[in-house]
Amino acid sequence: MDTDALRTFAEASRGGPRLIGIDLGTKTIGLALSDLGRQIASPLETIKRVKFTPDVARLRFLCEQHAVGGLVIGLPLNMDGSEGVRVQSTRSFVRNLKPLLDLPVLFYDERLSTAVVTRALIAADTSRAKRSQLVDKLAAAYILQGCLDRMRGMVESEDDDLD
Repeated sequence: MDTDALRTFAEASRGGPRLIGIDLGTKTIGLALSDLGRQIASPLETIKRVKFTPDVARLRFLCEQHAVGGLVIGLPLNMDGSEGVRVQSTRSFVRNLKPLLDLPVLFYDERLSTAVVTRALIAADTSRAKRSQLVDKLAAAYILQGCLDRMRGMVESEDDDLD
């Protein structure tokens, strides 16, 4: 992750105290919400995708309801770091979203997020049906938490430089 992009996003997203993490799938959109201090990501909900306009309307409603200052969107890179069809689809979604939801966006590497969450749910002996209900919003929380941790680490290293 580019530190400059992260720093720019952190400054641009100060319009609201919270961030929303997004795990964009073809059938669902997993959402997570940060706390007011941007320390902890919690699963919020899973939107069943219908069409672009109602999907974005729900996202906009949640952003307004929770005073969101920015969006952290999982970028589904290939394991070698290259960009495939899913990345193109995610970038296209964001291009179409920007005119309708004027919030800063940060793309965040989501490689293995769903796999990590699924393994944790299996280890917790969660039923297959329950896993399918939870995995997308938990993956969004995993993505958002990674971003929050990086942002906090960036601030801490800048504070160390001042000492």
